[in-house]
Amino acid sequence: MLAIRLFAEPDRLDTLVLPVRPAADAEGGDAPAVPVLTTATLPDGVADEAAALVGAARLTGRAGEIRTQLRPGRAPGVLVLVGVGDGDEAGWRRAGAAIARTVAGEQHATVVLPADASPDAVRGLYEGLLLASYRFRLTDAGEAPALAGVDLVVADPDDHLATVETARTTARVTRLARDLTNMPSSVKNPEWFAGQIAERADGTPDLHLRVRGPAELAAEGFGGVLAVGGGSASTPRLVELDWHPAGARTHVVLVGKGITFDTGGISIKPVPAMKLMRKDMGGAAAVVAATLGAAALRLPVRVTTLAPLAENAVSGSAFRPGDVVRHYGGVTSETTNSDAEGRLVLADAISYAVRELKPDVLVDLATLTGANAVALGKRTAALYSENDELATGFLAAVEASGEQAWRMPLPSEYVEYLGSEVADLFSAPAQGAGSVLAALYLREFTDDLRDRWVHVDMSAPSWADSDDAELTKGATGWGVRSLLRWLATLD
Repeated sequence: MLAIRLFAEPDRLDTLVLPVRPAADAEGGDAPAVPVLTTATLPDGVADEAAALVGAARLTGRAGEIRTQLRPGRAPGVLVLVGVGDGDEAGWRRAGAAIARTVAGEQHATVVLPADASPDAVRGLYEGLLLASYRFRLTDAGEAPALAGVDLVVADPDDHLATVETARTTARVTRLARDLTNMPSSVKNPEWFAGQIAERADGTPDLHLRVRGPAELAAEGFGGVLAVGGGSASTPRLVELDWHPAGARTHVVLVGKGITFDTGGISIKPVPAMKLMRKDMGGAAAVVAATLGAAALRLPVRVTTLAPLAENAVSGSAFRPGDVVRHYGGVTSETTNSDAEGRLVLADAISYAVRELKPDVLVDLATLTGANAVALGKRTAALYSENDELATGFLAAVEASGEQAWRMPLPSEYVEYLGSEVADLFSAPAQGAGSVLAALYLREFTDDLRDRWVHVDMSAPSWADSDDAELTKGATGWGVRSLLRWLATLD
């Protein structure tokens, strides 16, 4: 990650970044911008030059708008003006992302913040810089960004130390979720994934890890995980990661879908739909990363994360369309589509959480359906809950984090589609709305936690087709930032 430091005065002036905001009387559109006043000491003439450049370039100050001016033989050698919009956290996050990309070819940059910069502004800028500078490659070939360090100039660095620690941790574990999701499935199988979590959890006080292998899964009755993973030479796992600080009064269970590659099984996917299926464990990546983040920040809430991990493959031992799966706790599912496998492993984990862990709140994240993108597009997750207060609080955390979600309905008239003639439930009905039916199916396993449950179908926003603000092409780590914001509101 970038090395980011806080200073009260600029220490280096090779590349200088100054913020720009819309004029106070602007009403949108192409209204002029003005430089943001700072208390930092700038070289003679730089402030006047910045003001002249704002007008000449017709900058509006919208968040993320950027202009670069080269100044050969002078200090700074590069002057960058960046729009921060209204100056809220979202505007500074977008500005930070724009800076990271614009000065990627420079070795160092100094960003001067306004004298009254709030902790939210510093957090947004910090996260934007770290998330937009993310890069995933398994080879040294290709030109790597030169940018190694960024200095942030604020009125009093000590005022922002706690904010910076939160932002750094949030960005670090979001980048971890991206790494896990981006990793090709030639490397990433259930055993490898569990090993990555063990490596990162090791030595953290009050953080406990248990990994169940095939024998334990069979002995305890995790039939959904075993069925989905039964067709692969890479055997399934169930990761249980428990952050349990002393004095925690609230217990949250997070469940994340962890299909390390999804061929569709015997109901095999076409090649175009299969080529990005290394991302089908994005939910598991998000929940384990958020739990590691909660432990690093020592949030005063107990968090138990369950990541059912399996590779859905095609072989003679793969489960078949029409098979009946017996889940943890005994509920059975008739499954006529082996490409609707994620809900089967989630059902096991949810049932285990309800019966054995008995949390106060249950949240699951899953790259569950293509219908998520059909309904809400590429950037927005679908959220389901019967609890208005819980849904409102979670959505507020999503918005504050810079991610997006929309609450969807759980219509009772669809429930009849889950009826099966040979089992308790029919897991993948063809009628109704795909994302909604998947949520209704999972709800059947929540029992007493039905009114304290949130399901998030985040298949669409788990992957970005191109760079966009703090997102980089590839895995987004969707959900990590939202979960950490939400968990921080609990006690």
